[in-house]
Amino acid sequence: MRILFITSNRLGDAVLSSGLLAHLVEQHPGARLTIACGTLPAPLFRAVPGLEQLIPMAKRRFARHWLDLWRICVGTRWDLVVDLRNSPVGRFVPAARRAFHASRPALHKVEEIGCVLGLAPPPPPRLWLDAPAEAEADRLLGTGGGPLLAVGPTANWRGKEWPVGRFAELARRLTAPGGALEGARVAVFAAGPERERAQPLLDALGDRAVDLTGRTDPLAAAACLRRARLYVGNDSGLMHIAAAVGTPTLGLFGPGYPEAYGPWGSQARALTGTVPRAVLLERLKADPNALDLMNGLSVDAAEAAARDLILGAS
Repeated sequence: MRILFITSNRLGDAVLSSGLLAHLVEQHPGARLTIACGTLPAPLFRAVPGLEQLIPMAKRRFARHWLDLWRICVGTRWDLVVDLRNSPVGRFVPAARRAFHASRPALHKVEEIGCVLGLAPPPPPRLWLDAPAEAEADRLLGTGGGPLLAVGPTANWRGKEWPVGRFAELARRLTAPGGALEGARVAVFAAGPERERAQPLLDALGDRAVDLTGRTDPLAAAACLRRARLYVGNDSGLMHIAAAVGTPTLGLFGPGYPEAYGPWGSQARALTGTVPRAVLLERLKADPNALDLMNGLSVDAAEAAARDLILGAS
C-alpha cells in the first residue's frame, strides 16, 4: 500500500497532524509513506515507520511549489491520499481513495484533523525520535544530572510572548529550595532569530541555564524536551512538540485561541490571563504592535498550574 500524506508548512500544525499519521502507520503495517510538508517541520517526520520519501516544500511564487509536488507524485498510483492542505495535488494525482481537510471551528485542531478520517476520539499527536536526535540531546544535555525544566520564552509573534522577566521569576521559584523542581537545570529554547529576546532569561538564570537557542533541529529539540520534567512556554510549535513527546506542558495564552490550539494531552494545560480575549483583540486592533497582551497572566497563576502538572505526573 502506498500513502501520500500532505501536511502543513507550519511547525505547530504539522505536529498536530502527526496523530493522524500515526493512525495510518498503525492501521496499515508495511505501507510505504510519502510525506510532503514545509521545510521547517520536515525533520519531525524523518523517522516515521514506513517512510519511503520525505518531500520538504519550500514555498515558491505563484504556488509553483504545488506544481513541483505534483510532478513528483503524479507518476505513482496511490492507494490513499490524505491532503490536509486541500491542494490541487491531492485532487490531480492518481488515487484509489482521497481524504481532505474541512474546517470545523467548534473543534480543537486535533479533533478537526481526526475528522478527516472520521476518527473520534482523535488520535493524539505523536513524534518518532531517531538515533541522531537522541545523540544530539545527549550532547547538549548530558546523560545524567537531576531534573530539567524546559522553557520557551519566545514565539513567532511578539504579541504572544509572556514578559521574559516573568519567565525568569517562574523558573527561579520552581527550581529554588522547596520548589516543585528544586535544583533543576533550565533548558531555554528559541529559534535562532529569536535568541536576542531570550537572552535576558539566560542572563537571569546564570549557571543554571542550558542555552538551546538556535541549536537544534525540531527532532533534536523533541528529544531534549522528552527529558524535561515540565515545559512552560508561549503558544508556539515548540509547545506542541513538548506535548507530543509526553512532557507535562503548560502553554501560556493571551489573545490566542487555546480552545483550538492549546497543547493536547492528559498532561497538557493551556493557561490564560485575567484580561478577556475580546479586550485584548480590541487593544491589538488599536495598536498592531502592542507588546502588553500577556500582562494579565501572573507568575502566581503560572506557578500554581506548573505545580499541578508536576504533581500529576509524579
